[in-house]
Amino acid sequence: MSSLRKIYWLLSSQFGVDFRKMYKSLKGSPRFLIDLFKFRKLYSGKLSLLPCLHDWDEEGGSTKSEYFWQDLYVAQQINKANPFKHVDVGSRIDGFVAHVASFREIEVFDIRQVNSSIPKVIFRQANLMDPSNSFNDYCDSLSCLHALEHFGLGRYGDPLDPLGYVSGFENIAKILKKNGVFYLSVPIGIERVEFNANRIFNTQTIVELARINKLSLKKFAFVGASRTITISENPEDDMRELSKQDYALGIFTFIKE
Repeated sequence: MSSLRKIYWLLSSQFGVDFRKMYKSLKGSPRFLIDLFKFRKLYSGKLSLLPCLHDWDEEGGSTKSEYFWQDLYVAQQINKANPFKHVDVGSRIDGFVAHVASFREIEVFDIRQVNSSIPKVIFRQANLMDPSNSFNDYCDSLSCLHALEHFGLGRYGDPLDPLGYVSGFENIAKILKKNGVFYLSVPIGIERVEFNANRIFNTQTIVELARINKLSLKKFAFVGASRTITISENPEDDMRELSKQDYALGIFTFIKE
């Protein structure tokens, strides 16, 4: 993430100061006033105001988010595979989990509490860095999307542990039965910790973790600068190049040996 983008993200998402949205709202204010006067001439009923000042120059839905592509891609893979039991660790409830729950039951492990009752979603609160929370040989299909990079950084109330992702990966791998499928997505690029937001992994770090835990790579996909998903035809070459970049999202599909 560039310095300017990082400052913008910090101001907008953490302090609620979004200059880009403020500019777009100011730019849209004259149009709102013009439309208001026009509508007032056509409508004589009671009218209250709730201005939406920048929606008219937006697309009819964004597909540029890496969450959009990973959630759709992995949900489609699970639908096609139709496993007996699918378990998710830490992925977005309002994204990927909702996608999967639209066509099958899904069990969710998360360190945070989920108080909502959601059809076809079974929730378990668990710290996957703690080996006592491991469910050995529990399922034949497993996902962890945009979550492992947070383990041990304290962002979501988890214990601080610089190697939390290592113990987390090990315990997650134990959940999976032999020949089971593991869908994992994490930020990839020049390896570093951006405390306390996330880690960025070198792809070889993930592949080596998988090897240690008896997982072999079946497929690799990624969301890069194009902001769309690419299914890799040459995973080794693509992973090598992506690890030299500042940031991308890697989507790994592993099989447990």
